[in-house]
Amino acid sequence: MEDDKRQKLLLEKHKDIARIDQESKRTHGWYVRVRFLGRTHSKFFSDRKCGGRYSSLLSAITWRDKTEKKLGKVRTNKHMVTVSNSGTGVVGVRLNDKLNRFEVSWVTHLGKQGKTSVSISKHGKKAAFTRACSIRAEKEKARLEYGG
Repeated sequence: MEDDKRQKLLLEKHKDIARIDQESKRTHGWYVRVRFLGRTHSKFFSDRKCGGRYSSLLSAITWRDKTEKKLGKVRTNKHMVTVSNSGTGVVGVRLNDKLNRFEVSWVTHLGKQGKTSVSISKHGKKAAFTRACSIRAEKEKARLEYGG
């Protein structure tokens, strides 16, 4: 039974952890990369040094989780976008000048696209932006809390 649990863990995908098997350099282990606030923290866990493939994976997972906690990064296996290309500086919120509104987009816990907009004519530019940002934050929080 214990072997089944080990095998299952070894076959699962683990966010920010990649398997490296490079026979030519006799390199076998798990490579962890934690990206947060524009910085990358990485570490390699060798099978030989950690006592085998399973033990090195457990060490890698533990290091990833501790590093994320230390940095203040939310621990989730879901993909998170942390860089905005929208011009507003807020991920998922963009200004549509033609239609005079802020458009908000997000991904639901089911992986589907969600969209809404907030009128600048109705709320004023500053209030519309604030409202759009809070909608985005609320939707992202809901996605991450749902089985995240």
